[in-house]
Order: sequence, then C-alpha cells, then structure tokens
Amino acid sequence: MSKEITSRAQDYSQWYNDLVIKGGLADHSEVRGCMVIKPYGFGLWEKMRDQLDRMFKDTGHVNAYFPLFIPKSFLSREAAHVEGFAKECAVVTHYRLKNDPNGGGVVVDPEARLEEELIVRPTSETIIWNTYRDWIRSYRDLPLLINQWANVVRWEMRTRLFLRTSEFLWQEGHTAHATAGEAVAETRQMLDVYATFVEEYMAVPVIKGVKTESERFAGAVDTYCIEALMQDGKALQAGTSHFLGQNFAKAFEVKFSDKSNQLDYVWATSWGVSTRLIGGLVMAHSDDDGLILPPRIAPLQVVIVPIYKGDERKAELDAKGKDLAASLKSAGFSVKFDDNDNNRPGFKFAEYEMKGVPVRIAMGLRDLDNGSVEIARRDTKEKKTLPFEGLVKYIADLLEDIQQSMYQKALAYRDSHISSADTLAEFERLLDEKGGFILAHWDGTPATEEAIKEKTKATIRCIPLDNPQEEGKCILTGKPSKQRVLFARAY
Repeated sequence: MSKEITSRAQDYSQWYNDLVIKGGLADHSEVRGCMVIKPYGFGLWEKMRDQLDRMFKDTGHVNAYFPLFIPKSFLSREAAHVEGFAKECAVVTHYRLKNDPNGGGVVVDPEARLEEELIVRPTSETIIWNTYRDWIRSYRDLPLLINQWANVVRWEMRTRLFLRTSEFLWQEGHTAHATAGEAVAETRQMLDVYATFVEEYMAVPVIKGVKTESERFAGAVDTYCIEALMQDGKALQAGTSHFLGQNFAKAFEVKFSDKSNQLDYVWATSWGVSTRLIGGLVMAHSDDDGLILPPRIAPLQVVIVPIYKGDERKAELDAKGKDLAASLKSAGFSVKFDDNDNNRPGFKFAEYEMKGVPVRIAMGLRDLDNGSVEIARRDTKEKKTLPFEGLVKYIADLLEDIQQSMYQKALAYRDSHISSADTLAEFERLLDEKGGFILAHWDGTPATEEAIKEKTKATIRCIPLDNPQEEGKCILTGKPSKQRVLFARAY
C-alpha cells in the first residue's frame, strides 16, 4: 500500500492528499470544495471532539445550538465583521423549487423569493448576540459561557481536504462577561485549553501568541492563537481565541444592570477549532508509509491479527485473540480483533500501518505454543516478542510511550526549525533553505507587514506571549523595533 503514496520528498502536497484518501479519512464530494468525512476520519474527529468537550465543561461551559441561517441585515451591524466575511458568504435567496415547465428538471420558483436573504453561517457571532440580548438582563446572568458544535460555510476558491474546505465542522464558544478583565481572562483560559489539547492529545507542540492588527478576527479587539509547525516547514494556525470587547454587544444592544444598578454593555469573547486539526495531525506526524496517530485520540489504539495455517487450531487461536482483546477493552483501550478471512495477514499489516494504528499484535500457532505474541509499534516500527503474562500493562505503558515519543519528535523538529534573522537577505535565505519559524524585527506597521508578505510569502504568525523585549531594527525598513515577531510561510 505504501507504494501507492507519493513520498514527502517528491511532492509534499500530493503525499498529504494520498494519506487523507488512502488512510480512509475523507473523500472529495460532488459539491465543489466540500468533502465527505469517512467513518475512520469521523471517528478521529469524535475522539478529538469528545476530549475537547470534556475540557470545555470542566471550565464551566455548556453546549447549545443556534440556527444555520443568519439574516443578512445581522452581518451589517458590525462593520469590521461584515467586511471580513463578505467575500466568503453563501446566500439563500429563495425558499422553493418547482418543476420546469419546459422539462428541464427543477428550477427556482421566482415567486418564492425571500423578503430578506439568509446567510449560511460563516461564524455565529451575529445570530448569537442577537439572542443574548434577550437572555442577559443583569450581572446575575453573567458570565454566560456557551459553546456550539456545528458546521459552517466559507466559500473557498482553492480547497484542500480538512485544511481548507467550503464547509467544515468546528466548535465555537461565545461568552459574555461583566468586565473587560473577566473577558480577557476567559480568552486566555481558552487559548490555554487549546494548547493543552493540541500538545497533550495531538502530540503537537505549539507557540501561543497574539495576532497583529492585520491578522485579527473580523470584529475582535485582540486575537490570540496557537501556531504549530508541519513537517514541510510551514506553519498551521491550530486554534484561535478572540477578545471581542464590547463591539458585538453594542451592535446588538446587549446591556446588563451592574451591582450599582447602572446599565453597561457586556464584554465578549469567541473561540474555536475545527476539523482543520485533522489535517495538522496528518502533516505533523505521518510518514511515507501512511498515517501515524497519537494513541490518546486514535480511533483504534490496538489491532490484533491472527495468523492462520488453513483451519488448523483456528478456534484455539481465535479464542486466545478474543480473550486478549477483551482484556484490553476492559482496561479502557479501543481494540479490534481482525479475524476477517477475506484478507491475508500481510494485507492487514499494510492496511493498519496505512491507517496509523499505534500498536499491532500478531499471533500465530508458534506464538500460541510459546505463550507469546509479536508487538509492533507504528511510530518507530520496532517489533518485540513478549509473553501473554503482563501484556495488558505492557500495552498500556507502550501506548503512553508512543504518545510521549511522538510529542518529543515533533518538538525536536519544531525547535530545530526556529531561527532568528537580522536582515532581509538572511530572512529570505532561511525561508528558502530551512523553512520553519523565523524570529525577526518588524517596525509594527501594517504596510511593512504586507510588504514583507508580498516579497517573501511569509506572514507574521503571532507576537509570542511573554515575548522578551529586545532592541533591534526592522528587517525591511530599518526602523526601530523593541521585539521580534514570529514569521513563517503558512497554510
């Protein structure tokens, strides 16, 4: 199966597409720019979703659901917001079809035009804040901590499975607070939740920072982000958390009575991650033989493959395999005993390697007689023969070792691809020869930021949190700068 995968060195983009499709994560659909998430890919999303949901609830948030459709007039109420999303919106203009009298199938009924067009949500701030106006009356109603699991549509011209599709799945948190300080604390807290999830469950190291004015979410006062590095040296924005100030509260007249009985606008946040994380997971860890998935979120952690010689002692081998699978399941692991007779063991080995299953256990008649099994780990492909006794604990320890090893490998790669540049020539050389993150001085102006992007295709990914102050000169203009910012070419 690995022969069907384009190597990373040959064509990284095609390698990624091969892994997503041949690894059973997703397919292209008949709707341009949209994807079909296959059961294995959705199983991965479920593991990610469920863990994040637990983390959200542990921080006091609850789930709700808001409409898919947003009245067009709502988007006009916050000027920066509508400007940021206007070019990506899908618009519903009619509510009915009819048979074509000329026999051309169905056509839009011209008499069914909506009085006001509806926008298929690109994000839900407007519809949610219009609702919050009726929910919030006094400080006793605050903070309001709500999350939504949903799909959104952002019309894309250039799409890639998981990384950039016209429709994608995500979660979006929308919270309301009595003070700016509380809202900023919420924004930073959720950034930390995302960083913890990506590092501890996805095994991908991230850099936390704040976006420049040009890169902020449309309508935000500040946008915080986590940035990850892929194996081709490009950055991926893995999550964002926005301090919205009072912008949306003012646009939708969301006021509350404080403890002094004074009316004021509430302070807001929003934050989200999406199925884009699956794309990041693929690109951060996988190799030329297929996916490599971290055990904590792998849909299938362990697969057991029996190796038969005809029907000789098949029942005995099946019984032992099923017993081992049951023991592992009882210990809390997701396990499959693959006794499918339609495929040979070699095919199964290749299939599970392609799918990135962290641990594979092989059992043959000789193993049965010796009271042992062969264990192969996906990340390093190391194999060991071990006795049945103590196997469950060994597998538990092995899965944790794989999790940590994957993180350390990604961390070592990331850290070895963080460079500093003091001149534009050095900056361009590092981008072309090494890639990765580059720390460089910038004069703080949007014009210079855009000029560097135009010249090098690199963007300011973030201003790292707790960034050390350092006197320097902008790599483009030579103007004074007091800190380095994080640049990279990015997805």
